[in-house]
Formats: sequence, structure tokens, C-alpha cells
Amino acid sequence: MAPYQATAEIFMTAFKALPAKERSTFLTKLLEDNSLREDIIDLAVAKKRSHEKTKPFRSFLKSIGKG
Repeated sequence: MAPYQATAEIFMTAFKALPAKERSTFLTKLLEDNSLREDIIDLAVAKKRSHEKTKPFRSFLKSIGKG
């Protein structure tokens, strides 16, 4: 396991050990930060759409009328 993965595992274990109110407070703080909120949304969308087939970029541009 890479060091960054180990750090993430430790953080996740600690986060899950927090009482529900403290977890909620932490998540609220994350979402109050515009940059972090955008990152979280981007990751959630990417995860949700990860099963979809990819499309060549030029084909995408044509589909939106820019190519």
C-alpha cells in the first residue's frame, strides 16, 4: 500500500469512529469550502458515470455543436 493510501485508510477509520454529530459537522465544514465542494461533486459524478462507455473528444464536440 502506498503512503497516501495508508494515510487515507487511517483518516477514514478515524472519521468512521466519530460520533454521528461530529461526522456531520466535519462534512458540513468540507462542503462550506467552495473548492472542496466542487472536488467532491466532481468525484461523485465521475464515480456514478464510471460504468459508461467513453466517447472520443471530437465526437463529443460534434454532439454539442462545437466541432
